[in-house]
Amino acid sequence: MHAALFPDLIVNGETVPSTAIAAEAQNHTAPKGKPGLAWRKAANAMAVRILLLQEARHRGLTPDPVEIGPGRFETEEEALIRELLDIVVVVDRPSKTAVRAEWSRDPSRFRTPPLWEVSHILITCDPTNAENKAVAFTRAQDLVAQALANPKGFAQLAERYSDCGSKASGGALGQLSPGDSVPEFEAALGTLAEGEITAQPVLTRHGWHLIRLDAVAQGAVLPFDAVAGKIAEAMEKADWACKARAFVDQLVASAEISGAELQAIDERRPS
Repeated sequence: MHAALFPDLIVNGETVPSTAIAAEAQNHTAPKGKPGLAWRKAANAMAVRILLLQEARHRGLTPDPVEIGPGRFETEEEALIRELLDIVVVVDRPSKTAVRAEWSRDPSRFRTPPLWEVSHILITCDPTNAENKAVAFTRAQDLVAQALANPKGFAQLAERYSDCGSKASGGALGQLSPGDSVPEFEAALGTLAEGEITAQPVLTRHGWHLIRLDAVAQGAVLPFDAVAGKIAEAMEKADWACKARAFVDQLVASAEISGAELQAIDERRPS
């Protein structure tokens, strides 16, 4: 991607170096063959960042970086933006009535964690090695076909072909709760009904998995008092995000910006 293909980003007369946009572009995804979309997203993000910094400096704020992790501190720019948003975004704690109304919309959303009983067959590979990954995928696909053709033979397939120690128990992993497995594996569990086998192998950092959901116990619905605090916290965060967006929109509306299309590529806005 060449910066010369894109116009300079200028925010209220301040030119943003193309190197800064290129660095920011690493944080944005784009479809294969369309690197320009990542650049435009990065220009959009940088324009908003510059607007916030300009406003913070206009207000005479002085950066006071705080520790955000063991031995890790904010940069001065991060501190300025945080301090600005602390001033302009004021969020009130929602009333108990509002929190109860949110809970009452669908109490079944608030449950104890589910419990899955799972079996799998693992074909190990290095996901970063394209050839190794492809060879393992072919093996895993063949096993999927066999498992779907004869679901009762899943345990025998696991005992014979799985690269996981669970092969000794026919691939049985026992009971799993959220967080017990890697995200890709857990996401696949959420798509399966009891007794169902994944129609395609599932890739994780360990290799390709064939997964069978043997049983599932959905978590119990939690009473209002048990979840009121978390609901209130989520409502506060949503209110904060809404007000922060509104503040940024005000800055954008009064700014002179070239080289970014904030409204055109802002994914918050409905199409």
